[in-house]
Amino acid sequence: MNKGENQSSDLELIADKVFVRQYLDKIPENLPLSEQENADYESKIIALLAEKNAALVAHYYTDPLLQALADKTLGCVADSLEMARFGSNSPASTLMVCGVKFMGETAKILSPDKTILMPTLEATCSLDIGCPIETFSAFCDQHPKHKVVVYANTSAEVKARADWVVTSAIAVDVVEHLLDQGEKIIWAPDKHLGRYIQNKLGAEDDDILLWDGACIVHEEFKLKALEDMKHLYPEAAILAHPESPLAILDVADAVGSTSQIINAAVNRPEKKFIVATDAGIFYKLQLAAPEKEFIMAPTSGDGATCRSCSHCPWMGMNTLQNLYESLLHGTNEIHVEVELGKQAMVPLQRMLDFKKNN
Repeated sequence: MNKGENQSSDLELIADKVFVRQYLDKIPENLPLSEQENADYESKIIALLAEKNAALVAHYYTDPLLQALADKTLGCVADSLEMARFGSNSPASTLMVCGVKFMGETAKILSPDKTILMPTLEATCSLDIGCPIETFSAFCDQHPKHKVVVYANTSAEVKARADWVVTSAIAVDVVEHLLDQGEKIIWAPDKHLGRYIQNKLGAEDDDILLWDGACIVHEEFKLKALEDMKHLYPEAAILAHPESPLAILDVADAVGSTSQIINAAVNRPEKKFIVATDAGIFYKLQLAAPEKEFIMAPTSGDGATCRSCSHCPWMGMNTLQNLYESLLHGTNEIHVEVELGKQAMVPLQRMLDFKKNN
C-alpha cells in the first residue's frame, strides 16, 4: 500500500510476511539423486510423455535438469505466460507444468479442455499467497474507480477480480496505456515492480496504488554487497529483474523480465554479467551466450539473513522424481472452476490482445 493508506490487520499480517513464513516452514528437503538415478527417471519420463500424449513445460527458475528435459522433449522453457501459451497451442492433451501453482492455473485457464498436471501442488509463490482474494477484493472495493492491474504471479481468483493481467515484460506498457487514458490504477501484488513502473513513467503515488507484496528471492538482493561485487568485476554489466528493490534497479545496466534478461545477455557487448534474479535462469543464460560469464548477484550482507539464497524454494520442490510420479499416476491435477476460468480469461485475453496490437 502507499504511505498514508489505512491498513487493516490482515494487510499488516501480509506486510509482516506471516503467511510466507508459514508456507516456507512446510517445504520438505529434497535429497539429491545420483547421475544414474537422474538418467533413469529421465528415460522413464520421456517414455511416459509419449505414451500419454503429454508435453513438458518448465519455468526458467526450475532445476536445470527439468529445463534440459523440456528442451530435449521439444517442450517449452519460458516465463509463466509463454508456458501457458505454448500449452494452448500444443497438440498434447496433457500438460506437465513444472513451476509453482499459479502457473498451472494459468495453463488451465488458457487450455480448459486439457489435463494440467504438476510435480507438486505444494509449490506456491510469496506474491500469490501474499495477495489473498478476500483481502484484496475488499481493498479493490474501497477504490471502485481504479482499474485493477495484477501481475501474473497471482491466483485464478485474483486474476478474475482484475481488469488486466500483465507480465513483467509488458507491465510498463499496459500501465502507461491506462494512465494515458486518464485511469487511476491498483497494482498488485509486487510492490517493487510497482515502484519501478511508477518511477519509469513518472507517475504520482495517487495514480498507482501499490499492494504490499514482494518476491522472497528478489527482495534479498543487497545494494552494498552488489556494489562491492561490482568493484571486483568492474567490467561486468548488472542485469536485474524488476521484482528487485528499487535500489538494485537504480544501479542496473539493464532491467527486464526473464526473457528480456536473456536477450540483454546475448545482445550487450559485455562479456561478464552480474545477474539479480533467480539462479535457475543461469541454465538458459549459459545456453544462449556460452562464451560469456554470469555471476550471481549477492543476497547477503552485514546482518542479512537469506531465506532463498537466489533460488525460489518452491520452484525447488519440482524434481524428476515427483514429476515422474505425477505423470505415471495422473496425480496433482490442476482444476479451475469453469466460470472462474472464464472470468480470469477476460483480463488475460485483454493483455494478449494488447501485446498483439502494440
